Amino acid sequence: MKFFNRYIHNWFFYTGLIFVVWISFFDKNSLVEQSKLSKTIRDLDSRKQFYNTELEKASNEIKAYEKDTALLEKFAREKYYMKKDNEEVFVIVREESGD
Repeated sequence: MKFFNRYIHNWFFYTGLIFVVWISFFDKNSLVEQSKLSKTIRDLDSRKQFYNTELEKASNEIKAYEKDTALLEKFAREKYYMKKDNEEVFVIVREESGD
């Protein structure tokens, strides 16, 4: 009990306690802010991983199109409705029924 009373009556103890509370909750770099920033970093890292994966897929597709002209022609016909000079292209749009 004497050990506990020694710290309770010391103003350094109160100053330190106020400092710890201030840093933990009220400061601009508080624990709450640090946890929010950590969550933001995790979210951004997952987005970065997703976009790197998508970039890798796109790079592989580009390499495939550069090597295979038939694949490039198929892509151009399906995506951009391109055609050869001696042919016609008909686009059929199917309406979905509302029922």
